[in-house]
Amino acid sequence: MNHPLQISRKIEYGLRAMTYLASLRADDTVPMQEIAQRMQIPQDFLAKILKTLVGKKLVKSTRGAHGGYALSKPASEISFLDVIEAVEGPVIVNVCQHTHDSCHLTRACTMYGVWKLGQQRMLDVYRSVTMDQL
Repeated sequence: MNHPLQISRKIEYGLRAMTYLASLRADDTVPMQEIAQRMQIPQDFLAKILKTLVGKKLVKSTRGAHGGYALSKPASEISFLDVIEAVEGPVIVNVCQHTHDSCHLTRACTMYGVWKLGQQRMLDVYRSVTMDQL
């Protein structure tokens, strides 16, 4: 069983793939097999992740003999958080951070502020790191 605060393989692999794409020249495209091999990601899993990243407009795909994948915008404009949220959705540390009404204890809970602060700080860190820095 995964620990609730553990980063999923999907996020880890998405970040690995994006890091590899960010290391390339802006006009280069690479086949999925190359990304999978270089970043040690299972191809089937990577195919699904890349499809999601293309759908979220972080990655572009090109068909044909010289086709492959590339970042859809400069690496400096794609944050760690952008990738995480593209592959898994919004980051929520605790259910009470999802909606204020999700827990009937929220208004009286002494932990609410700690969870909120922890989430804000974590998101600030993930938001401040861009793919060009990795």
